[in-house]
Amino acid sequence: MSEHTVKAFDAELNGLVRKIEDMGRLADEQIANSIGALTSHDAALARRIIAADADIDRLQLEIEEMAVLTIARRQPMARDLRELVGALRVANALERIGDYAKNIAKRVIASGADAGPAADVRELQQMADLVTTALRNVIDAYVRRDAAKAMEVWRNDETIDAANNALFRRILADMMAAPRSIPVCTHLMFCAKNMERIGDHATNIAETVYYIAHGNLPEAERPKHDTTRLADSN
Repeated sequence: MSEHTVKAFDAELNGLVRKIEDMGRLADEQIANSIGALTSHDAALARRIIAADADIDRLQLEIEEMAVLTIARRQPMARDLRELVGALRVANALERIGDYAKNIAKRVIASGADAGPAADVRELQQMADLVTTALRNVIDAYVRRDAAKAMEVWRNDETIDAANNALFRRILADMMAAPRSIPVCTHLMFCAKNMERIGDHATNIAETVYYIAHGNLPEAERPKHDTTRLADSN
């Protein structure tokens, strides 16, 4: 490619990275707000989270359009093509993360006036802290093209799984001890599962960063220790 074309291509890639950074910040805010709505049992905040999901969806569409146009215009090869495919994968993962945050907000509304056992809510907050740290680190790894940092997130997913397993057992015990708590505890159980799935998508982004850098996915088997077997909640 000519120098002019290379500069134009670099500008388009940088534009994609900036939009993905924006999308990552929105997803991070949605997670924090969803847990804030849960811990304070704030239905009004939960409704704002649900409405704000449209902003993440809009950014995903913009990223898809930019990436497809760049592929058609530049016909990139090798690492350049992986950059564009990677942008599409990351945007898709962030869109799903936004959906899971929205699902938690829906659970806040559905649970009515009952906030649930305080100890369970505290553990869910701690799990959310693990998840948001993973998301921030993996977005930073994507922006910096830091495959080593991305693999740290990839390996640490089992910590999120362990937190989910422990919370699952605690909530089951609460249900058995107080059957009247079953409805709200069920909502908390699915909130925890949504958090665990956010962690999975952070791991997907980590694999994409590795793919961009090396042209293949990690050879080792993904560390996965979720034993709850709960279906995804929409």
